Amino acid sequence: MKASSFFLNGGDRDDLIQYGLMGLYEAIRDFRTDRESSFRNFAELCITRRMITAIKADNRHKAKLLNDAVSLSAPPPGASEGESTMHDVIAGPGKHDPARQAVDRDELRALVTSVPELLSDLESRVLALYLRGRTYEEIAEKLGSDTKRVDNALQRVKRKIGDFLRERERPALRIVAG
Repeated sequence: MKASSFFLNGGDRDDLIQYGLMGLYEAIRDFRTDRESSFRNFAELCITRRMITAIKADNRHKAKLLNDAVSLSAPPPGASEGESTMHDVIAGPGKHDPARQAVDRDELRALVTSVPELLSDLESRVLALYLRGRTYEEIAEKLGSDTKRVDNALQRVKRKIGDFLRERERPALRIVAG
């Protein structure tokens, strides 16, 4: 009866009834006989408040962003199956740029040839096992070490490779700026 006097945007009468039932549950849980109010009045108040709270929460549009979100892995609205995904559309034409792919290949080749010079023996072994999908515990066991040492080695690897990549970017920046 209470649900028929309210309107939940984007919901239906059953949703309001569910909120009303939650209000009823709270009334049963929280009712105190030592108070002056009857259970009926208290339950009616709890049910009404719960429904109003639900309506106010819906009106705040707190989840609107999530509800209106577009999947990047699905075709754009109006496209047929098998067409480009939103990710492909957003990525633009540079995604399959042959010049960019050649530069990326050269960068990868330079990194692969430089890694043995950058890393210690332990760091190289830890990285090799990590890239094969081993967990920190498995790597530590294989190397007869502990997980903290493995973690430290991987942190050094990340830092050294990051420094190497940043150094490779600087000459290109100087040429462009100069």
